[in-house]
Amino acid sequence: QGQLVESGGGLVQAGGSLRLSCAASRNAFRLNVMGWFRQAPGKQRDLVARITSGGTTNYADAVKGRFTISRDNAKNTLYLQMNSLKPEDTAVYYCRAGFSPQYDYWGQGTQVTVSS
Repeated sequence: QGQLVESGGGLVQAGGSLRLSCAASRNAFRLNVMGWFRQAPGKQRDLVARITSGGTTNYADAVKGRFTISRDNAKNTLYLQMNSLKPEDTAVYYCRAGFSPQYDYWGQGTQVTVSS
């Protein structure tokens, strides 16, 4: 069973930074692909960034150059460093592992609120 627990969300002013963490169980962290999604009120859940076990990354256009995804294999932890935050980044951020029909795990989410 895979378990994911996010932390690091909060309230920040526009232009500020936050770092989200996702502590994963060993079963979840060993999966090839992990990523971050976000969902704003009334909107669908969208991919923010993802990373493979080999370190290949992909980003949504809206966050390129501002957000960085990384993983610490020794700590079984996924990170999302968010810089130059904008009010439109306000959402619940979710960690995901697996991205496959057989293995697909989600965390409970952490709220990020960016004030203008």
